[in-house]
Amino acid sequence: MDPWLIWLIIAAVLVVAEIFTVTAALGILGGAALLTAASASLGVPLAWQFLVFTVGATAGLVFVRPLALRLVNRPQAERFGVDALVGSAAYAVSEVTGAGGRVRIHGEDWTARAYDEALVIPPGTIVDVIQISGATALVYPRE
Repeated sequence: MDPWLIWLIIAAVLVVAEIFTVTAALGILGGAALLTAASASLGVPLAWQFLVFTVGATAGLVFVRPLALRLVNRPQAERFGVDALVGSAAYAVSEVTGAGGRVRIHGEDWTARAYDEALVIPPGTIVDVIQISGATALVYPRE
């Protein structure tokens, strides 16, 4: 079997293994094996192929992996969707109890329940959105 084909198989196995680990290390090694397969197809001797693999893998692990991990582990910069509504102020359109009610959040009417089921929030009260559960806002009166 030709050396370039062996390196190509090694690259494919490493890339497939990367899909299951998601660490970026095996994918980088797969890229180094692919680079080595290309050099082997050009007729580079076996000792030099190992050198190409070693240099490629080392460069990838030292320079590319930290960059990839930094991008993956970056905290979410901004909340969006219903998560963005949590913590915002709302206006009680109708009486809000533990059983139900209506509030206006950023100009939109939402069904609501009091976060503390014993509370009765009268209409016109400014409330804070504590949580969104489905299409219902759980609210608590602002002090």
